[in-house]
Amino acid sequence: MRGIRWRRFAGQIGRSITVWAVSTVTMLALAGLLPDFQLQSPDGDSATRIAVTAACGAGAFGILSAVVWPLLVRLLLLVPALVLGLLVFFLNGSLLLLALRINPSGPAEAAPETAVIVAAVMSAVASATGAALAVRDDEAYRRRLHRLATRSRRSHPPCPGAPGLVCVQLDGVGHDVLVEAVRKGLMPTVHRWLGPDAGTADAVPPAADTMPPAGGDVPAPGGAVRPATHRLTPWRTDWSSQTGASQLGILHGTTFDVPAFRWYEKDRGEVMVCNRPTSAAELQRRAVLRTGHGGLLTVDGASRGNLFSGGAGEQALVLSIATRRRGPANRSRAGYFAYFSDPANAVRTALSFAAEVAREIGQSTRARLRRERPRVGRGGLYPLVRAFATVVERDVVVAAVMGDMLAGRTCVYADLVAYDEVAHHSGPHSRDAEKVLQRLDRSLALLERVAEHAPRPYRIVVLSDHGQSPGETFRSRYGLTLGDLVRAGCGLPVPRRAERTRSGAEARTAVRAALRRPVEERAERHRTAPHREPVVLASGNLGLVSFPDVPHRMTKEEIDARHPGLLTTLANHPGIGFLLVRSEEHGGVVLGAHGAEIPLAGLDDEPGPLARFGPGAADAVRRTHSFPHTADIMVNSAYEPADGEVLAFEEQIGSHGGLGGAQSRPFLLSPRQLSAPVVDGAEPAGAEHVHRVLRRWLRELDGPQVPLTGNPENAENAGNAENAGNAENAEDAAKERAA
Repeated sequence: MRGIRWRRFAGQIGRSITVWAVSTVTMLALAGLLPDFQLQSPDGDSATRIAVTAACGAGAFGILSAVVWPLLVRLLLLVPALVLGLLVFFLNGSLLLLALRINPSGPAEAAPETAVIVAAVMSAVASATGAALAVRDDEAYRRRLHRLATRSRRSHPPCPGAPGLVCVQLDGVGHDVLVEAVRKGLMPTVHRWLGPDAGTADAVPPAADTMPPAGGDVPAPGGAVRPATHRLTPWRTDWSSQTGASQLGILHGTTFDVPAFRWYEKDRGEVMVCNRPTSAAELQRRAVLRTGHGGLLTVDGASRGNLFSGGAGEQALVLSIATRRRGPANRSRAGYFAYFSDPANAVRTALSFAAEVAREIGQSTRARLRRERPRVGRGGLYPLVRAFATVVERDVVVAAVMGDMLAGRTCVYADLVAYDEVAHHSGPHSRDAEKVLQRLDRSLALLERVAEHAPRPYRIVVLSDHGQSPGETFRSRYGLTLGDLVRAGCGLPVPRRAERTRSGAEARTAVRAALRRPVEERAERHRTAPHREPVVLASGNLGLVSFPDVPHRMTKEEIDARHPGLLTTLANHPGIGFLLVRSEEHGGVVLGAHGAEIPLAGLDDEPGPLARFGPGAADAVRRTHSFPHTADIMVNSAYEPADGEVLAFEEQIGSHGGLGGAQSRPFLLSPRQLSAPVVDGAEPAGAEHVHRVLRRWLRELDGPQVPLTGNPENAENAGNAENAGNAENAEDAAKERAA
């Protein structure tokens, strides 16, 4: 604690010196601009003496402002407001004149009216500089927000003493990435929460330079022993390992019919994209209809920075309500306005934003000069996009969560997207991404300190929605995109760069072989001309191929009749791991290289293309096959278990969206005051399971939170879902009743 106090003291001294230096420069600049403001004698002085005079004058003015001004303010409280506004300028100018007269370095003069102007400018500059430096200090920022929240909370009735729940989602941070960050000492807050206890000893093996000695406890700064407060649990995503599916499942209790991040719906003729406001609103509407309740945050909840609301009454930066007209029911943009209405917040974030843009430009330039591989383009607007995700979104969301905690809300769920954005372009294990993890850890520490001043105790849960798997892009390795390969397999014309690649030539050869005769390019084009071109979409290393002119999901037999070489071309490509297609004979089949064709019912009985993707892959594929909007062809890229790499169909060197590696293994970091996520040591399977765990914790803390039949509309929706054969939700409800 003594070391911490010394660091705070040193930081305060540094800020004071910086404000003094800026004020000195400001005084010198004003002396050069204003003819009635002189810092030198009539005979002239040296530049050094003028600078010393300015420094002493600025210092004296600063001390007088700090010491005398608070006393004057107390006296001026009795003065009418109109007169007070005039007196402020007069008294501020008087303090400057006094500072110039007592300046020990030499004479300095200013006309009274000029002194008023100089004093006003110097006060504004000093205030802005001090605010900019202070708000960069998280501790000062916390104290400041606490004072503001305390004043605003005086009119609120006291909240119940039951603990609240704060869930912070570190978007894209996989279980293995978190473990490695703890071992390297990048996340000291998470390290302190975990400790080398029995529940995490295997997950977080001790490292000599970062982990405490064996024994299950973490030494506190004073030599005392601090027990571990949290447990770390990995969990497994569905096939669609991306924020849209995972967050919908966590907040609303269902991931049904979300096959990917992007997919084409034939019945609506529309491409759904999870981070598109209209799509997010539609997915949330469907989830509420299916489950019969508003979501995890229905009772006194707050949703911050998420794709979906979770039924929360307090919402800020929530995508699913971004398309509505602004009003009492739509506060999606309110978080920005509330945050930036405070000038200190604007200064803090603006400085960090500029620093992050410069940092990204420097890091991308260094990677390009070193010719690092794999690498993707990071120019254009990306530095601004990265700065927004890592600075603006983080600051606004963290400030909103702090306000929720100080207001005593029951349940808060917030998403911090910084790591996910950087890891896509720099790689999940890059130094760039590690720096982001360090800053996210400081945000967690800030929330922990704020909880000490909240009107109720809080349990802080940290979790992720998916991980990220490294690897180069499909295009960089093979010279063509998945869309190019599909077009070549269909006999459609492809760009010249793709025609010249080995993959493009092999695809055209496969088409000719399937047609059992040599086919010229013109004949191939004529053969496919009557059909509409396929829609090819990418979600990380998951690809989806749909034929929009066919109203139903095509079968393998129909695809083979229409495009004889397509499935063979895709299944035998070295960059593709397996395909999922519907089958008239087997219902659904998984296709792999060398003619592998396994019915979904037999995936567990024999090794096949899914074997290398680990446990749970077969169940995930079978479940996706049951979705109404699954694509005609589902394509999962190749995966190398030795190095955990996949091939992204998008331009990302850290990707997620399909099966393979760390992307399917996020984490759940929970306080030990709450019950264990699973009782048998198994991993929670799917975001819906995580939703049930969070509901159970809310029930443990503050009673039932999600009424299944809270109103007639919800009761009707629940009945419709049950009548529609929603066996999965019925099973969930039975588990909840048993618990």
